[in-house]
Amino acid sequence: MSSYHFSKTVHMSFDDAVNSAKQALRRHDFRVLTEINMEDNFKKANISFRPYLILGACNPQLTYRALQAEGKVGTMLPCNIVVQQKDNGNIEVSAVDPVMSMRPIDHVQVGEVAREISSHLQKVIDEVGEAQIVAANLITAAA
Repeated sequence: MSSYHFSKTVHMSFDDAVNSAKQALRRHDFRVLTEINMEDNFKKANISFRPYLILGACNPQLTYRALQAEGKVGTMLPCNIVVQQKDNGNIEVSAVDPVMSMRPIDHVQVGEVAREISSHLQKVIDEVGEAQIVAANLITAAA
């Protein structure tokens, strides 16, 4: 069975990973509609939890096409991107794979849009942290 998400471990701080993810989303015409801080949410219930942020993102043009084809596809929106600090201290960035999450919807156009969004989100995850790597390489080369 295929995975329902794309994930990557990045070598940067949690906050830098969040900022890098937001920048990558913008480059692919996604807007962050929601930010859910699970650490703060659990803290209100006196539960200790690691840094864990859910970004709800939407590409308006692609989302419009999906909603035109199937009005109830909104029950599966927005696309979620998670930035979390793992127990070992590593930072992981993940995104839902819309192809997998929208598999139950039997509609050709929704499937096409899901594949297009999936391609963008895979690139978003791939790009998180890449700017820092390029900058580190430039600093090393200049030394």
